[in-house]
Amino acid sequence: MDKFRMIFQFFQSNQESFMNGICGIMALASTQMYSAFDFNCPCLPHYNMAYGLGILLVPPFILFLLGFVLNNNISMLAEEWRRPHGQRGKDPAVLRYMFCSMAQRAMIAPVVWVSVTLLDGKCITCAFCTSVPVETLGNASHPLLSQGEIQRVLARIPCKEIYNGQELIANEVAVRYLRCISQALGWCFVLLMTTLAFLVRSLRPCFSQAAFLKSRYWSHYIDIERKLFDETCAEHARSFAKVCIQQFFEGMSTDLVAAHCHQPRKASEDMGEASKKLLGITDQGTMNMALKSWHRCKPPLHLHPPVLPSGNGWAGEGQPPVHPSAPRRETAAYYSLV
Repeated sequence: MDKFRMIFQFFQSNQESFMNGICGIMALASTQMYSAFDFNCPCLPHYNMAYGLGILLVPPFILFLLGFVLNNNISMLAEEWRRPHGQRGKDPAVLRYMFCSMAQRAMIAPVVWVSVTLLDGKCITCAFCTSVPVETLGNASHPLLSQGEIQRVLARIPCKEIYNGQELIANEVAVRYLRCISQALGWCFVLLMTTLAFLVRSLRPCFSQAAFLKSRYWSHYIDIERKLFDETCAEHARSFAKVCIQQFFEGMSTDLVAAHCHQPRKASEDMGEASKKLLGITDQGTMNMALKSWHRCKPPLHLHPPVLPSGNGWAGEGQPPVHPSAPRRETAAYYSLV
């Protein structure tokens, strides 16, 4: 349990670790789904290829979209892409980095599915069983079968229990031939994906390390800023609700005192703290205006110290702050004549 707890804490450490954990779980789930999937080839000439290629390509597409759906950054990317410029411009490099990062993670589960499917060989056997070279592997000069009948017989190769073309080509020979081709394609696909991942990981820092660090930094900043804004809004809503409820019960207590029911209770001490957290926004319309202002014109990413007022107005920028001089200590000496 301690190991699982450590792994869970590592996944929760930051957004990237969390999404890597989600993608790893989806990759394991894709293998479990394929192992639990009951593959039933229709064994018909016009349906085998559609069924086999559909099982090979449609689930990876669904898993790819599911990887985007489970990624929390997809809403942040759409919001950042569609928001107005306002006081803060939008950096296309940051948007490209966020999209590429999500696409790379979302591709893990589809790649695993395609690799497992090709290495298993059932889909390729079902899809291309009618393309087996009978001239090389079987008896192409069978006198009792036409070309259409040969296609119907070959379409039954994945269905061993109903296959009746042993005189034309042995079922074991055709299945082994197609499975070898499928496994070769599977290993080539795994090698290609591994090579591409290696090139992306190793060559990208060699060309644009500074741009990559900048995009990664501001991508993390947007994520952290959004989380802090949500936490601040939740804290403001909690304080606003607490003050509203306390004022409601205080009003009820005043009405009960007027009716001579019982003495009013004293207000709780934390009401002042809740009022401070409202930051002066104590109206629904004002809060709605603040939320719209945050969306339309986010503050620029430029931090500057607050300007201090001087005697003739506001002090200009660039002037060093004037520190008040320390008060002088006066010493009194007394002399007496003896």
